[in-house]
Amino acid sequence: MQMDIGSKAARRFLEPFRGKACSPPPIWLMRQAGRYLPEYRETRTKAGGFLNLCYTPELAAEVTLQPIRRYGFDAAILFSDILVVPDALGQKVSFVEGEGPRLEPIRNVNDLRRLDPARTARTFAPVWETVARLRQDLPRETSLIGFCGAPWTVATYMVQGEGSSDQAEARLWAYRDREGFSRLIDILVETSISYLDNQVKAGADCLQIFDTWAGSLPDDEFDRWVVDPTRRIRESLRDLHPDVPVIGFPRGAGPAAVWYVAETGVDGIGCDTATPPYVMKEAFEDEDVVVQGNLDPLLLVAGGTQMDERVDEILSLMAGQRFIFNLGHGIVPQTPPENVARLVERVRKGT
Repeated sequence: MQMDIGSKAARRFLEPFRGKACSPPPIWLMRQAGRYLPEYRETRTKAGGFLNLCYTPELAAEVTLQPIRRYGFDAAILFSDILVVPDALGQKVSFVEGEGPRLEPIRNVNDLRRLDPARTARTFAPVWETVARLRQDLPRETSLIGFCGAPWTVATYMVQGEGSSDQAEARLWAYRDREGFSRLIDILVETSISYLDNQVKAGADCLQIFDTWAGSLPDDEFDRWVVDPTRRIRESLRDLHPDVPVIGFPRGAGPAAVWYVAETGVDGIGCDTATPPYVMKEAFEDEDVVVQGNLDPLLLVAGGTQMDERVDEILSLMAGQRFIFNLGHGIVPQTPPENVARLVERVRKGT
């Protein structure tokens, strides 16, 4: 059942999307559920494999709730992975402990025959059930963020067969066979729209599109493979759910992030660590967009006065702007949980 907008009135996280600059700003952290928490590691052991955890609603909901219980973040983000999309399409996906994902590579247009969009709902169903459980179990005041990987970033894993430092195989296919690569992107756009649509129907009241490898493309390719697919997803979701904000996270986009905001129509822009706070403020203060970011995750590992000073600097610079406090990328496993508590306290105290 789709959420009524009136039931979201008490959720502070949504205030910036309604045009209000909050002081202190709402806070949540990318990868706030994960290996840095002992309770997560215990739950992960119960699940066995990583994909089992993603597809077991009881356990996926539990690890999503763990950081909310500890820290009282203003938003929870669904625990899942961007690679459930290729898995749902029929590509073989596995996770090797200590090494990351492994996929049976798709390298040309003929390989696209292995993908079957008609089968995705069956695989996605447990994820949508997790969202429904979360909306029931979360505190009323806590927002729930659904997500997917952006088509470009997901495609890089599908083509490479694993993570890579330069996304070379996907970039080469896109250069050599633009039409064939476009077919893969089209499949991912349509699948992502359906996946996110049903997350909202199950209870998500905000969505984030993670384009982790957006920064690997030159400007003309960035427009074709990052901006245009995200715009298509955003336009469809606006038609389906006009009251549900969408945050884009084009990591590494640099100055192109301003173009990304203008052309995609996203409601929020996630800024990475390389974006200085003064740029975060100046580049977007005249745009109709919520800014999110961008503390270095390693400062959260280091903690102490260095972290405090940077938090204060970000808060001071972003004061008066529609802003959500977050990291510039996800929490890393070696993060001390007590540093996260210190960060939340510092942000809530304000400047």
